[in-house]
Amino acid sequence: MAKIKTKRERVKFASDNVAGACPEVLDAILKANDGDSTPYGNDQISTELQDKFSEIFEKDVIVFPTASGTAANALALSTMTPSFGNIYCHKLSHINTDECGAPEFYTGGGKLIALQGVDGKITADELNQSIGGKGIVHHTQPSSVSITQVCETGEVYQIDEIKMISDVAHKHNLNMHMDGARFANALVSLDVTPAEMTWKAGIDVLSFGATKNGCLAAEAIIFFKKDLVGNIAFLMKRAGHLLSKMRFVSAQLDAYISNDVWLRNAKHANKMGKKLSEGLAHHSDIKLSYPTEANEVFAKFPRNMIEHLNSEGYKMNEDELDGKSTRLVAAWNTQDSDVDQLLEILKNSN
Repeated sequence: MAKIKTKRERVKFASDNVAGACPEVLDAILKANDGDSTPYGNDQISTELQDKFSEIFEKDVIVFPTASGTAANALALSTMTPSFGNIYCHKLSHINTDECGAPEFYTGGGKLIALQGVDGKITADELNQSIGGKGIVHHTQPSSVSITQVCETGEVYQIDEIKMISDVAHKHNLNMHMDGARFANALVSLDVTPAEMTWKAGIDVLSFGATKNGCLAAEAIIFFKKDLVGNIAFLMKRAGHLLSKMRFVSAQLDAYISNDVWLRNAKHANKMGKKLSEGLAHHSDIKLSYPTEANEVFAKFPRNMIEHLNSEGYKMNEDELDGKSTRLVAAWNTQDSDVDQLLEILKNSN
């Protein structure tokens, strides 16, 4: 008999961060714990990651594992943005709203230029119109562009959108960064290859997210342009992100990208997100705010429904984006029964 979840346990859908690590990742950590290993990323697992990621991306890449997405984003941007440089991003992007000034701190003062965009995504036209002041000593200098995939409204940048934004960036000699916190979710949504969604579309550096999709604490900075690597190793050490026992982070990434674990997890999360979205759409009082293209669902609920869900123990993320939409997120371990239970409770909210 399935366990009846108490109200206190219902943190499902608050975020995909509420999920634990998947079995393959946990097994890999235990295996990495057997015996001794060279520290500071010089272990065999970390070294072999370079070849494994290069195979996945169909290109020789340089990989630096990190323990958090904030570190991955901020350190990646610090390699391509000087202290007097601009980083163009969407106004809702994580680097602009949720990382406590980390990009500015790690770049030594780089300035975020927040773009309005459309439905959470920046556009090539707006970017092109916003870039200015190059060579003028009184202005911060255009240096880099950052896009989030999946973006902050749950929508996915299409390949042609990435290419057009990258073309504008490179036309102005700016570097392209992708915050791939939900990289796998976007990848399976588009049904393209990792290469097609990154360097073939003009991305220079990727923050490869894994924690939200089944890892314990593991991300990676992936360089497609070797000349951007620069002093990243020193920056990581100075920032406290060169872990002595890096093998445990690398082991997570190794298990995650092996045997299609990351793709299976993302496909399942997206499937559950779509099921939840379709269920909510059946309620005449609930309006979806944006198309559900991956595992995040944004909707506008009547106050009585939100209060009812809160009374049932759910943690409803209000004040998202426009202050009116509520975000629900499916994870790699979300079950059909979890979605069914939420939808059933909504039926009794009137």
